Amino acid sequence: MFLMAVAQILHILIFVYTLIIIAGAVFSFVNPDPYNKLVQIVYRLTEPVYSFIRRRIPTAYGGLDFAPMIVLLALVFIDEFFVNLVVAYASRI
Repeated sequence: MFLMAVAQILHILIFVYTLIIIAGAVFSFVNPDPYNKLVQIVYRLTEPVYSFIRRRIPTAYGGLDFAPMIVLLALVFIDEFFVNLVVAYASRI
């Protein structure tokens, strides 16, 4: 039961962070007020992960930053592989 709860919490956290990344991508297109609290929160939650990716992989091609897409793909992989693996393991116990 404990592992199942951990898997559910991890799935929810990944979903929420995915929504935050999508919000940040939308914000980058509409150019909102940088002093807006919501914009600052989204930036503070996403930029450390983006900078980690940007240091290891050149992600800017033609003015487009692919770091959010790489992070989203990694989150989908973690959600589909790791979380489902934990759920399968928990159901066998």
